[in-house]
Amino acid sequence: MEAITLTYPMMVVLGLLAFTVILFVSEIVRIDFAAILVMVLLGLISQLPGLHNLADVSQLFNGLASNAVVSIIAVMIIGAGLDKTGLMSKVAAFILKHGGSTETRVVPIISGTVGIISSFMQNVGAAALFLPVVSRISVRTELPLSRLLMPMGFCAILGGTMTMVGSSPLILLNDLILTANQALPAAAQMEPFGLFSVTPVGIALVATGILYFTIFGRWVLPSGQKDGEATSAQSTKEYLQSLYGLKTDIFEITIPEGHRVAGQTFDDLIKQYHIYIIGSAYHGKTWFAPVIQTEITTPCRLAILGNRKDVVHMTEDMGFTLHAKLDVFAEDYAPTKSGVAEIVIPPGSSVIGKCAHDLVFRKTYGASMLAIHRGEETLSLVESEDHTHTQIGEVPFRAGDTLVILTTWDALTRLSRNRDFVVVTTDYPQEELRPTKVGWALLFFVIALSLILFTDLRLSLCLLTGAAGMILTKVLDIDEAYEAVSWSTVFLLASLIPLGQAVQSSGTAGWIAQQILLLLDGWPIWSLQAGLAVLATIFTLIMSNVGATVLLVPLAVSIAIAAGGDPAIFALTVAISTSNSFLIPTHQVNALIMGPAGYKVIDFVKSGGIMTILFLVVSLFVMNVVF
Repeated sequence: MEAITLTYPMMVVLGLLAFTVILFVSEIVRIDFAAILVMVLLGLISQLPGLHNLADVSQLFNGLASNAVVSIIAVMIIGAGLDKTGLMSKVAAFILKHGGSTETRVVPIISGTVGIISSFMQNVGAAALFLPVVSRISVRTELPLSRLLMPMGFCAILGGTMTMVGSSPLILLNDLILTANQALPAAAQMEPFGLFSVTPVGIALVATGILYFTIFGRWVLPSGQKDGEATSAQSTKEYLQSLYGLKTDIFEITIPEGHRVAGQTFDDLIKQYHIYIIGSAYHGKTWFAPVIQTEITTPCRLAILGNRKDVVHMTEDMGFTLHAKLDVFAEDYAPTKSGVAEIVIPPGSSVIGKCAHDLVFRKTYGASMLAIHRGEETLSLVESEDHTHTQIGEVPFRAGDTLVILTTWDALTRLSRNRDFVVVTTDYPQEELRPTKVGWALLFFVIALSLILFTDLRLSLCLLTGAAGMILTKVLDIDEAYEAVSWSTVFLLASLIPLGQAVQSSGTAGWIAQQILLLLDGWPIWSLQAGLAVLATIFTLIMSNVGATVLLVPLAVSIAIAAGGDPAIFALTVAISTSNSFLIPTHQVNALIMGPAGYKVIDFVKSGGIMTILFLVVSLFVMNVVF
């Protein structure tokens, strides 16, 4: 190989790389703006004498229209469309129901699922689709999003090594091998890899990632919560206790078949035991805020809000079954779907002088009234701090009364348009779910996935087909599609693309590779392979993994031939190691999860540093055992 000499443009690029790393690690400015700043500097520097070839200014902003960036935009819209139908919420409920709600159980299930999915589609696509699911699980379990997204993101990257279509470098590898074969003698020709040739390596890496976060997650993951993370600041229990002194919680009970209460009304139980029946379920159907005059049909399940002692007393007295946690009603009373809200009765309201029973409040407004706050007094059916009970359903409303209600967010949105009430609560998800559109959403998701797997169409076009289909069929409108895109992520990735191109086109990448390979000259074959893995890891942090693969695979083949090693395994080492991108948020997946979880660069350095070493050790070990 011809020696590469360090030139003035290369030194400038090295300086710009160092400046980028300093900005990322120090976070003097926000990371997405740091990337934009570096792109602008690259464009300006390219105007200086002797640096005209550093970057083509006419193409400096082409990253915004690159295949990777457009793909990310499209997959965010597809994810939002699936979420809009309530599908992602159901997936979250399924995971919680069958996997539990503790971090040590949730993390392996989420990470393993995303890892498998990303083995057949782009890892950033798998991560983006699961982002709404993880967000809802975070709210439901009260686990900080920052403790769930990084394991999910890392395993999405690791899952891309499970098949030859899981990541761009592995997709490219066979083409690069065929190209390299043209210059090799017949005895040294390499066989292309099959679809599942790398599966043992990928499985080992995903398993390593899951075990790493399960065992060491408590120390390596950030424990804080981003401001504004989660849609509900407090649970129903905490809200009522802190604001109104009502010691309540939500319980689920079963009334067995043939019980003597059959035929009685919910109101009979409510008055006798000073509890609220806020939900009912029988014959496979659930009712939120059922009408209290409804007759009890057995067997059935009820969602009860009240003091624990009152609920326990009722279940023991009546022979009901008290469940340890919400099961049938888990989704209905998740903070993403419902919660406590406050509405005020203004002067001139038509409900003044009427009571909740007169209005058939639950049927009319789809909400359960829990308390009436009047002046300094709080009236409630459950025991308050002054040990009083009030049949609030029979209390006539007055102007200025604050009604404390348990409601779905959809019902609260409708109430905000009712002139008889003023909705005081503002911090709630004001979104309208469209469950009737789930068929269209799934259809266009499957169409996009099929185009990716079974055609040679550009990835961005495949995904935009799915996104456009969802907008066309009104799964979500165009404004909601724009809102679904994390533009900070888009600009972070688009702004780094020109720097990666400059590293490659200026010859800086080739010079760095040459220096490292000179250091490894004369080393044993296994150490040469390890050195290539480290080199590929470094390159994928400062340029695209595709660029790193294209540059290093020919070098790896040449080194293997010269040292007497297997060129195919050396080439595979490079293609797999370009997925070892955990140290800084330059990988598309890391950039995607950084904003929602409120991660800082130091969080990636802390968690990703150990993961980087584990990746190198496990991948090299398994490759040498299998191949």
